Amino acid sequence: MIAGIALRRLKLADIPAVEQVERRAYPTPWSRTMFAGEIAKPTSRCYGAFDAERLAGYLIVSRYVDAWHVMNVAIDEPYRRRGLAEQMLLQLFADTAGDGTRGYTLEVRVSNHGAIRLYERTGFMPTGIRRGYYTDNREDALIMWRERPTEDE
Repeated sequence: MIAGIALRRLKLADIPAVEQVERRAYPTPWSRTMFAGEIAKPTSRCYGAFDAERLAGYLIVSRYVDAWHVMNVAIDEPYRRRGLAEQMLLQLFADTAGDGTRGYTLEVRVSNHGAIRLYERTGFMPTGIRRGYYTDNREDALIMWRERPTEDE
């Protein structure tokens, strides 16, 4: 764990802080309704990384049938490149190990080389392209997949 940072499940009361980080991180931010829907959904895993009371970043993951879909990840600027996203992904893998899913999937902008490296470090592999996936600029998305954790992860 990163010194001074605590991970916990997000609550509906965290949405204002999540929205602030989201607006600073993305050109087309999610709506409050989208966050509320995922945080309230029993089949979602939504984690926040907190520096005392300040939200440093979050991870939103939803379970679809037999796979977990990483929907949204954002780390606020002062906390980037310190391992928070990786820590939240590792927490997700630990929390969902042995739950019977096949694995994890996500889409990432093909130009987001830092995120792609992060996902590869945590076991994701490229499996395809979604052409014109992002609505703000029609950029392609790289589809990535990770098998479920083994017993020793």
